[in-house]
Amino acid sequence: MLRGLYTAAAGLTAQQRRHDTVTNNIANINTPGYKQTNAVTRSFPEMLLSLTGVDANDAREVGRLSTGVFAEESLSVYLQGDLMQTNRSSDFALVSDIAVPGMAFDESGKYVSPDGEVTFQPQAFFTLQNATGETRYTRGGSFMLDSEGFLVTGDGSSVVGANGQPIQFPPNVSIDDLVLVDNNRFINAKTGEDTGVQLLLTRVDNPNQLAREGNGNYRLEGDEAGARPVAAGEQVEIRQGFIERSNVDAAQSSVDLMSALRAYEANQKIIQAYDESLDKAVNQVGRI
Repeated sequence: MLRGLYTAAAGLTAQQRRHDTVTNNIANINTPGYKQTNAVTRSFPEMLLSLTGVDANDAREVGRLSTGVFAEESLSVYLQGDLMQTNRSSDFALVSDIAVPGMAFDESGKYVSPDGEVTFQPQAFFTLQNATGETRYTRGGSFMLDSEGFLVTGDGSSVVGANGQPIQFPPNVSIDDLVLVDNNRFINAKTGEDTGVQLLLTRVDNPNQLAREGNGNYRLEGDEAGARPVAAGEQVEIRQGFIERSNVDAAQSSVDLMSALRAYEANQKIIQAYDESLDKAVNQVGRI
């Protein structure tokens, strides 16, 4: 009889994680470059129920029974977010729609071959270097110049240039003087000089290999060969004076939040029913 109790308890845990995932999406709905995360749930391995007679060979299959559910993982959706114009020279937005020959990606950013093989659409990211010199990636393009002229993000990570080194401008250059031309080349608007600086954009073939680190930064886990500089001609564009908004669907998030709450309440009532049954079994039936 306790099997159902354990199943309901597993449902509570799974719905709580789903609820936490959705609320995190809603909390970051105004975070530039944030990518929505979806909780993926999966049932426990099913058990085969059979009816056996006196003869061990006379077994008849009754059916299968799932014994619970668990939140297996959280998958991010790396689809393009809407652009919002800020008119600030320090804001940059990526417009990425990288095509793969022979593949037509659906609205969720994946392609399923006739054989069932799933391929995710490659995505482009700004390349960063953190305080320990490790490479990180981001879609949040709100940058600034620090006291030494380095182009940095809000958490202090350095923005990497096409030469693979952190971008640094002369001390007399202001962020408002920098204008992006030819899609990826900075000039000093005050003097008209070419700074020789370009942003390093990285193409990640399978964005699901990225792990979140907070502050909109990602690290690549797995094969490093899955990340390379964006090649000329690929459908990637940088727009100055814009930021990419999060791709969180507020209406769908509200529906998911309510659905998780209702499922949590249903599992909670099942546990209460089991508690009442156990109370009768111990305190009433047990006295007889």
